[in-house]
Amino acid sequence: MATREITAATFGSILGSATRPLLVDFWATWCGPCRALAPTVDQIGAEMAGRLDVYKCNVDDEGVLATKFRIVSIPTLILFKNGQPVKTMVGNMPKEELEREIEEAL
Repeated sequence: MATREITAATFGSILGSATRPLLVDFWATWCGPCRALAPTVDQIGAEMAGRLDVYKCNVDDEGVLATKFRIVSIPTLILFKNGQPVKTMVGNMPKEELEREIEEAL
């Protein structure tokens, strides 16, 4: 599955109807580490399709969600399982490390 955008307006319905864990990437266009991590997040979304759904949330456009989840540093990735956040990962990291963090929480 391709990475999709998530907004404050769609967040509740997406989370509520999720049949798989969700990984939400909180990012901003001006953030260098966010841009560096983006291809890795996209790859993981493609490779883990069927096991995990991946969404991106632009914190500049979606301040309500950034505040709700206390995003103070980006990139921040939050893994949701059964509608609840179960793992938070902050900063750019190698693909192998990100995969390991996700796998441990699944």
